[in-house]
Formats: sequence, C-alpha cells, structure tokens
Amino acid sequence: MDRKEHLDAFAIGLLIVCCAFWGFQQVLVKATLADLPPVFQAGVRFVGTTVVLWLWCRWRGIALFERDGSLWPGLLAGFLFSMEFFCLFTGLQYSAASRLTVFLYTSPLWAALVLHWFVASERLRAVQWLGLLVAFCAVAFTLREGFIGGQTPLQHWGDLLGVGGGIAWALTTVTIRTTVLSRVGAEKMLFYQVAASAVVLPLLSWNLGETWSWPWNFSHFAMGSLLLQTLVGAFASYLSWMWLLSRYQASKIGAFAFSTPLFALMFGALWLGEEITVSLLGALAMVFVGILLVNRRRSVVEQEVAS
Repeated sequence: MDRKEHLDAFAIGLLIVCCAFWGFQQVLVKATLADLPPVFQAGVRFVGTTVVLWLWCRWRGIALFERDGSLWPGLLAGFLFSMEFFCLFTGLQYSAASRLTVFLYTSPLWAALVLHWFVASERLRAVQWLGLLVAFCAVAFTLREGFIGGQTPLQHWGDLLGVGGGIAWALTTVTIRTTVLSRVGAEKMLFYQVAASAVVLPLLSWNLGETWSWPWNFSHFAMGSLLLQTLVGAFASYLSWMWLLSRYQASKIGAFAFSTPLFALMFGALWLGEEITVSLLGALAMVFVGILLVNRRRSVVEQEVAS
C-alpha cells in the first residue's frame, strides 16, 4: 500500500488524541503509584493487553504464531520494550512525570546515533551531528538540575531512568528497522512487545520485592487506571499508531509524537501540581530542535552530489 503524502483531518485528529493520551498516561501512572507499586502496575497492564490483543487477533483472523523467522528479533524487541517501561514506571517514583517524559522522548536521538554506525543509508551529516549536540547539551543541563537541587532527594535517579527508557525505546526501534521485524504485521509486532513485557515485568516486580497482596483489593481509582492503561494506552493507541504508520509518511507522523511531552507538562501541572520551569521548557525546545535537525532530509542537490 502506498503511503499518503499528506495527513487528512482524520489522521491529524487521531494523532492528537494518541499523543494527548500518552502525555496524560504518564501522569496517570504516577498518580496510581499511591495504590500500586510501579513494576507490578506495569506488569498487570501488559498481561491484560496481551490477552486483549490475542482476542483481537483471533477475532480478526490474524496469525500470530506462524513461522516467519521473526522469533528471536521479536523476543529481543520485546525485552527492550519491557526495559523501556521498567525505566519509565520506576523512574516516576522519583521524578516528575513532565521531566521524565522529556527524557523519554530523546529516543529518536539515540536511535539516529546507533543507526549511524550500523546502517550505511543512515549516516549522519554535519547538520544532524549539530542537532544531536544541541539536544544532548539540553539533556545534560536538565540532568544537572536533578543532581544539584532536585525537587525530591532521588530526582536524579528518576531523570536517569527516563534517559534509560529513551535508550531502550531507541534500541527497540533499531531492532525493528534492521531485522525481519520490519516486514511483520503491526499486530504481531505489538504482540511480541506486550507479551514479552507480560512475562519480564512481573518477574522483575517479584524479584524487587514489591507487594503482591492477595486477594487484590484494588481501589476504584486503581482499577480505572489499569483499565485505561490497558485498553487505551497499550492496546488501542498503539494499534492506531501502527495503522497510521502503515498509511501515512512516517516523517509527518513522527513530528506529532513530540507533542506528547507538552501534554505531559500540561496534565502534570494541572493534576499533580508539578512545576513547569523555564529551564525545562528550554530543554524541551532544544531537544525538539535537535530532533528536527537530525531528521532533516537532504536537498535534491545534496542527493545528486552524494550519488
């Protein structure tokens, strides 16, 4: 299927809804930490998502277990995906949702840096290296705040876990782009990621000694949070995103993804009273500029010279 060059009103609306919910979701997870420990919360979420996605694929007649050479790359992508959410949910204990989301969304920068060394067509040019430098300077400056005067004693650990989540996300992207997974259907690719997380995260939670009290007497808020995270966050929004990627140009869709930290800033301030500092807004702007430079395409003249 040929991808559409321009986003129509439906695509734009769906993108805004997805990004707004992802920004809201970080704040929702942090608010739920009072009821459920972080890694346990993430594990329950992905166990539920795995079941829902499997039922969806059964209903749609989508094969998930046929042999196509994607098993080992799929397991690797799934493990990296689970590490992203381990870092995200654990980091939210120590850092504001708005700060951590900014660090998480450095993922395109780490992916560009890794792809430069492993994929010839992804070699970075001078302007793209400049973009990386600008963005990473912003990240370093913002990390410095957490070490010298954070709002909480362990804020620097939350910030570092946010960066770790961004790196894990980037490595997941690299795994998908450089292996047979790039030819696997959206549902199967998502199934690898959520199913692996449904195994890895509960095991990590158990080994970390998080409370697994039985019977589970979740509060109404915690139950609602888990349902939203499972049905909307980890199922509907991810499938919608992959559907959009299959029909529209990835570069145009990716530009919308960076609105997620803005939504996280807004929801964090309105719901949790998180402080929006000038330095955090400046870091967000610099990271955005860096990503724009890294994703800047060659002009026709540059392409002719390179060829």
